[in-house]
Amino acid sequence: MSQDLAKEVFNIKQTQKWLIIYCITITIIAIAGFSFGKFSVNNSKFDEIDVQRINFKEPDGTIRLTISNRTLFPGAFIKNKEVEHPRPMAGMLFFNDEGTESGGLIFNGALNDEGVVSSGVSLTFDRYQQDQQMQLLGVDAGGEHFAGLTFSDVADGIERPVFSDKDRQLSKEGNYAITKRVFLGKTATKNSLLKLMDAQGKSRIEFKVTPEGESTITFFDENGKPLKTITAS
Repeated sequence: MSQDLAKEVFNIKQTQKWLIIYCITITIIAIAGFSFGKFSVNNSKFDEIDVQRINFKEPDGTIRLTISNRTLFPGAFIKNKEVEHPRPMAGMLFFNDEGTESGGLIFNGALNDEGVVSSGVSLTFDRYQQDQQMQLLGVDAGGEHFAGLTFSDVADGIERPVFSDKDRQLSKEGNYAITKRVFLGKTATKNSLLKLMDAQGKSRIEFKVTPEGESTITFFDENGKPLKTITAS
């Protein structure tokens, strides 16, 4: 083998050696970077995050919780599909295993140009595929305010799913999907009140204390008309 040919072979082997070292180095860096990136995504810590909306989802994409501002607040979700349902609120919504809304915490509040307050906070727990069967509500609007806890009868979600054509038709006929059964709270007239209703939503008995301290128990007939009132005296 000539001296020039031997030198050329030597140069080719050296080049191959450095190419192998380079490839191995790049591969190690890529694996390390991927591993570090994966680790950092799963274990990231932040002191502060500015965000308009966060969606928590299962690995298969089923939505479970949303926290949102007013601008991006979602509609209603039925079996992981969004249905148009405008709500000018901020807050969070809870979803069941099927991606259907099962309650939430919503709130708003502002002072308009006329100096009138319009504010509200609502925490609700829904029946399966239906509206709220329990609600904790506080409202301050038009110069009046009230707050209370309400329990309701709610239609069967399987036979009458919310936002369905059947639900809309029955509601138009006056057959509503939700009927209040219990209210406990403070009214706009500043009375402390416990009201118990029948399956038609008619008041049957009320326990009331006025701001002046007058206590009464009132019974009602099947039409919601007062039958008898008992006072402390």
